[in-house]
Order: sequence, then C-alpha cells, then structure tokens
Amino acid sequence: MIKIHPNCWSEHGELKTVMVCTPSSLDIPDQRTADYVGWEKPVNQDIAKENHEGMKKAMEDAGITVIDYSLYLKGDKAELNHQLINRVFVRDLACVYGNTVIPGDAGITMRAPEYVHSHELFQTWFDEKTFSIKENNRLKALENGDVFVLNKDAVFINTGMRTSIESIEEIQQEIFRAGFSEIGVIDLPRTGETMHLDMNCNVAGSDLLIAKSYMRLFPVQIITEKGGRYVMMEEFIRRQGFDVLWTDDVKHTVADINFLNLDPETLLVSTKANKKILKGHTKLRGKKLIEVEVNELEKGGGGIRCMTLPLERK
Repeated sequence: MIKIHPNCWSEHGELKTVMVCTPSSLDIPDQRTADYVGWEKPVNQDIAKENHEGMKKAMEDAGITVIDYSLYLKGDKAELNHQLINRVFVRDLACVYGNTVIPGDAGITMRAPEYVHSHELFQTWFDEKTFSIKENNRLKALENGDVFVLNKDAVFINTGMRTSIESIEEIQQEIFRAGFSEIGVIDLPRTGETMHLDMNCNVAGSDLLIAKSYMRLFPVQIITEKGGRYVMMEEFIRRQGFDVLWTDDVKHTVADINFLNLDPETLLVSTKANKKILKGHTKLRGKKLIEVEVNELEKGGGGIRCMTLPLERK
C-alpha cells in the first residue's frame, strides 16, 4: 500500500514524488471529433503513450518517484478509467498546499469520473489529517491547473472557465489552516486558450514568473483572514519575491508556458518550447533544460505541467 507524506510549499523545490496517468485507450480520430471534445487536434494514443513513457523516464532518470494512479484502479473503475480521454491531465485533480491535500472538483461532467477514482485512492494514500474528501462536498468547480503555490505565504488562483469563485471561497479557510497567509485571485477571460492559469503563466524558479503580457492589465484580489484588497498582478507577484518576464513571443501556448520545475535550476520542457522565451531573462540563462517529446500529448490541449501532479517537494 502506498503511503505518501505530502509536502509542497512552492512550484520550484526539488521534486521527489509526482503522480501521472497513462493516456486513454481511445483515439481522437479526426478534427471534427477533436472539436467536439475540446481538443486541439486528432490524437493517436499509441504515439501519445510513447510520449508519456518518455516523459516518465526523464523524471525517473532525475531521481523522482513517479506514480501512475491508473495502475491502482481495479474492476469497473479500471475499465472505465482507461477510456477517459482527459485522464492524462492529472494536475487538475488536487493540489498539495504545504502538507495538506485539497481535492479538486471537475469543471465539466466529462471529467468527473477521474476525480472520483483518484480521490478514492487518495483516501488510502494520505492520512486523514492531510486529506479528506469531505472538503470538496460543496465545491462547484475547482481544477488545479488554475492553482500555483508560490511560496510558504501565498497561493495564486484563477477563477475562470473551470474554477468558480464559490469554490475558492469554500476552500480559503482550509488554505489558511494549511499555513498560508494570503490568496491572490485573478479572473482570466473564459476561452479555450485561457482555460487554466498554467496555460498563461508559470513559475520558472525561486524568483521568476513567466507570463503572457496581457495579464499585466488584470487586477488581483488579495484575500487574507483579516479581509481583502485589490492590486495589479505585477505588484502581487513582486511582493512574493518574483520578477515577471512578460512575453508575447508565444507560438505554441502549451509547449512554451506549460513546463515543470524538477528543482530550482532544472526545467522539464517540451521539444516544441520556444527557447527564446526560456533564455530571455538573466535568471533563466543558467537553467538546465531537459527536453522531452510530448507533441502528441499536447494535442489534447495540455502540457507537461498539466500531466504531472507533484506530491512531494524537498
């Protein structure tokens, strides 16, 4: 039986344990089908699985424990789960806030079974002090591609296409109990390209955030236990100790923005990522970039960050 001691106080600490899920067994055969299910392009799942194995191997080669949650499902749940086309995007299922795991809630019913299946496993993986499925009974939508744990004080959440402000209000006290002092809430446009926060910005180490330039025009609501106020996004991010690299040089949104920090100096990135962005700031020039081929996986609309759920960081 797996027993995990959740520990994530940032997006950049050395990654020790991460959860993934092998792609679905069902292909997306043509563009019309892709449009219907909200994917960018048709997908051959055999190729997607090869991409996924390469991504897993890169993390394992870096000394990271990689857990594929689908291998722990049994019976009818396993039979259904391998047919769920979005199951590879595990980031949305939950978030580790410090030592507390707060489960998400699907923003569309098509994804609901993944949340049920993974959360049932979490009840056996984590003790009751760190995880309780009761915490999301009143949630309306909370997909954790919309969540960044910036540091030991602050988290950054988008209320948008797949995460409701009502859900943020429901979990805010739990976030404060987990040890954080403030929550920054941004409200991005509700489009496919801006579906989740991590399709628009990403933490690139201990003191730098990369973001699409349009985001500098958006205010952030800062919520604390004593009240709240509004500031512009750049002020909020800089108060947390980050510089911001604003960029318009995004050709492949998912590949360019949606990378994973393996440790403070190492990024796991798509081979399609725009290296100009990733070398476009003095704080990025010394970074080690580990490139993996995830082109077929990215056709589903998500990238490396979307397909990984950190459970333990050093």
